[in-house]
Order: sequence, then C-alpha cells, then structure tokens
Amino acid sequence: MSEAIIAQKAEIVKGISEQFKAAKSAVVVNYRGLTVAQVTELRKELRDAGVKMEVIKNTYLRRAADLNGYEALDDVFAGPTAIAFSNDDVVAPARIMAKYADKIDALEIKGGIIEGKVASLEEVLALSKLPDRDGMLSMLLSVLQAPVRNVAYAVKAIADSKSEEPAA
Repeated sequence: MSEAIIAQKAEIVKGISEQFKAAKSAVVVNYRGLTVAQVTELRKELRDAGVKMEVIKNTYLRRAADLNGYEALDDVFAGPTAIAFSNDDVVAPARIMAKYADKIDALEIKGGIIEGKVASLEEVLALSKLPDRDGMLSMLLSVLQAPVRNVAYAVKAIADSKSEEPAA
C-alpha cells in the first residue's frame, strides 16, 4: 500500500478519534435492513437534536476507539455499523435510537459510550429512558422550588389563622 494511502487512512482515523474525544455520548447501531426513507427520517431527527450520525468502516472505528481507550467496543464494530455522536446532550442519541429501534425491527443498538465510559446495550437502553435535557432541568427546578413553596404555604396559613382570630 502506498504511503499516501496510509497517510490518508491515518487522517481519517485521527478525525474519528477527535469525534470520540469531543463526544459526551455515542451510540453504535446496526442499520442493515432500513429503507432509505427510514434512514433519512432517523438522520433528520438526530440532526435536529444536535446529533451527528455517520457510517464508518469498522477498521477505522476500531483504531480510533483503541486510541481513546475504548477497546471494549471492538466487539460491536462488526457488520454494517453506524455511530451517532453527541457533543452536547448525553441522552439524545440513546433516546432517539431506542425510539427508532422500538419502531423498526431492523435497527439494532449494539452499545456505545456515555461520558467517556464504554456502555453496554443495557446501559444505553437505561439512558434512553431518561428525559431530555429540558425535561431534566424542569424536574430539577421543580425539586428546588418545593421547599420555597412549602414555606410560602406555611406563612400564608399562619397569616390566615391570625386574620381569623377575633381582635382583643
């Protein structure tokens, strides 16, 4: 093989390695059997959520994963493989892929990476059940507001009881 081709392949692996480093999460799937319309719909929803999906040769994925310490993923890089990277939302790739895997039998989640750690199929599916970032922020805000709301109710109850007492 010529040195130019080897250098070109090394650049591809380096680019994929950078994607692994930048990603908060990544989900690896087998997409064999999906129609063009299904893949287009899936890619659109992923893109709208800020997730980038690519079909990359398994040898490139293996080498890039190994460079980042994700050797445990080597087994999932077999057959037709697509990978969805998210640099912002940890949950989005897992949630969207799991939703489509439920609707389309041909889409199979193999595993992934969650915040720098290799994740099994079960961990990816557990992550997919979490609400999106906005939902989690809403839940957090609700939890933070509860004590303040309870104090407000107590103060109002005290004020109401004082106003009901007869004046002396």
